[in-house]
Amino acid sequence: MKKTAVLRAIPLFSSLTEAELAAIAPRAVEKCFSAGEVLFHEGEPCHGIYLLVEGQVKIFKTSTSGREVLLTVDSAPSSVAEVPLFDGGPYPATVSAVGDVAAFLISTQDFRQFCLEHPVVALKVLAVVGQRLRQLVALVEAVTFGNIRQRLARLLLEMWREAGTEVFPLVETHQELAARLGTVREVVSRNLSRFQAEGLIQLGRREVRILDARGLEQEAETEY
Repeated sequence: MKKTAVLRAIPLFSSLTEAELAAIAPRAVEKCFSAGEVLFHEGEPCHGIYLLVEGQVKIFKTSTSGREVLLTVDSAPSSVAEVPLFDGGPYPATVSAVGDVAAFLISTQDFRQFCLEHPVVALKVLAVVGQRLRQLVALVEAVTFGNIRQRLARLLLEMWREAGTEVFPLVETHQELAARLGTVREVVSRNLSRFQAEGLIQLGRREVRILDARGLEQEAETEY
């Protein structure tokens, strides 16, 4: 597939003309990552924006004690590391490949210049940054309000709604779900098993089927 067609599938570039895509394509350098490989570390100087073509990445922060807090999992086609492109700061979080990942890297200087020439891209970057902010606010809410059972129910419902189907892939491990919810793996595993025993969900191999959405919503709202 032509590089321009691949770039068009990425939301930041979806409204560009063929000529505009042809202008940015030579600046996009192909990169491949294996499962678990780090694209960049938190605190490193920003050397550019990554455009995910295939695969998924997880975005997380690490405490001084080594504990990981998962911020989100991004799937292709999408972009990663928009914020430090413009504020001049380092990468605010670590990004690693969930499985095999194919991506393009556009250097900070090239991307800034392209945004000056094509302001519509800069506006789209702002929209993505706004979405990131909403995700962070939701994360703060998830780890602040309610007990683990409530927060896990909310998270499952969020994944279900984003997928738009009864069955959706459980991309994150129980350990990663625990990191997102501010708890430990055993608590997540125990509550998932309870939801299944109560007929709310059905657990498969790396997938979840919602059996009783209304019941799960009640769990998300119930105060214990």
